[in-house]
Amino acid sequence: MSLDGTSGVVINGEHRRLPAGTSLAQLIAEIGLDPLRVAVERNLEIVPRSTFNTLMVEDGDDYEIVHFVGGG
Repeated sequence: MSLDGTSGVVINGEHRRLPAGTSLAQLIAEIGLDPLRVAVERNLEIVPRSTFNTLMVEDGDDYEIVHFVGGG
């Protein structure tokens, strides 16, 4: 965490700053995605959907977030 109370993270290759104490669920909502339609990898490990609300984003985390789209 920096002196300004934010954490620096990488999301799909893009550097971002988020308020300290942001949960993964809040991060997903902030970028406008439906948490029921995403898969998340944090620091090269798959994150179970059941932990999105309790898992806190930490300074230096690297996320890959994949959004599933329906179609036919």
